[in-house]
Amino acid sequence: MEKSCRLAIKAVPNAPRNAVAGWLGDALKVKVHAPALEGRANEELCAFLAGELGLPRRAVTVAHGGTSRQKLILIAGLTLAEVRARLEPAANKSRPTRLVTQ
Repeated sequence: MEKSCRLAIKAVPNAPRNAVAGWLGDALKVKVHAPALEGRANEELCAFLAGELGLPRRAVTVAHGGTSRQKLILIAGLTLAEVRARLEPAANKSRPTRLVTQ
């Protein structure tokens, strides 16, 4: 049986660049450069996530929420734990570091 999982996404179209913005509870916030027009943002979202996960483009598809910012993405070939582990470095890069001075 092939490994697969579903990942909740909050997509932000029309961003300056593609980026993983971090986790919002169980959902991953992803900024996509493409506009939310004629499925272009969904296509770019899937291609971007496939690249970040090291998977072929066909392994990442929109399962639910094609016209919504809240999406459910189907990822073939990885478990949810493996997806989280691979995306964690990208999610941590986007978080600003707080400097604590005393």
